[in-house]
Amino acid sequence: MSAAAMRSQVPLTLTVRGRRVRTAVVAAIVAGVVLRGATAVAGTPAEPVVVDTYTVSSGETLWAIARHRTAPHDDVRDTVSRLVALNGLAGAGVRAGQQILVPAG
Repeated sequence: MSAAAMRSQVPLTLTVRGRRVRTAVVAAIVAGVVLRGATAVAGTPAEPVVVDTYTVSSGETLWAIARHRTAPHDDVRDTVSRLVALNGLAGAGVRAGQQILVPAG
C-alpha cells in the first residue's frame, strides 16, 4: 500500500496544543455570545409619537422647523435633537423637497 493511501485511511487527530487552541476558540465564542446576550439596556421603551409628514421648503432649515414646533418655555435644541432622532438623520441638515416626520399638533 502506498504512503498516500495509508494517509487517507488514518483518522486525523489533534495534538495537545491543537486541542487547547480548539477549546480556547470555542470558549471565546461561547463567552462572546453569552456576554453579548447579557447586555443590559438602560431606559424604558419610548412612548409612541403621533406624527405628520412635512415637506421641507427651499431655504428652510431643521432649526427653523423646530423653532415653529417648540413651546415658548422649551429649548429649540431639544426639538432639533428629537427631529433628528425621529427621522434617523445623521445631522441637522435637510434639503428642499425632503419629507420628514414631525410630531403632530
